[in-house]
Amino acid sequence: MTVEKVDAALADFDAHFDRLFASPDAASDGKVKLLLFLADREPDSSLTWCPDCNVAEPVIYERLEALQGRDAVLLRAYVGDKPTWRDPAHPWRVDPRFGLKGVPTLIRWEDGAGAAAARLGDDEAHLKDKVDALLCAGGN
Repeated sequence: MTVEKVDAALADFDAHFDRLFASPDAASDGKVKLLLFLADREPDSSLTWCPDCNVAEPVIYERLEALQGRDAVLLRAYVGDKPTWRDPAHPWRVDPRFGLKGVPTLIRWEDGAGAAAARLGDDEAHLKDKVDALLCAGGN
């Protein structure tokens, strides 16, 4: 599986999402579509401010590399610093497409339906068997 990784922040997320997930070309490209919502990285480190993200992220990448079959696109969406994320009105908390409650959150997007086909929240995104099941959802 070849994985195209694209990073987005709040400011440029919609443009990346529309191009990778919502455009007619994207809907018919046959790629597995994944969204990974993560905490921002600390300025002096390669780690995020979120311990759960730091544990889950390498597991997710490992499982993506181990998966055989279709190509994938992974949109990594960074939720902001801790005060930004803690705001109950954070755009991705209130967006009905995502309804985020915690980070990390891994979502498999359903082509054509414009909705999440499967989701792993912060309590499951580090579990290899759960990640494998999400990646293989829909028989892919």
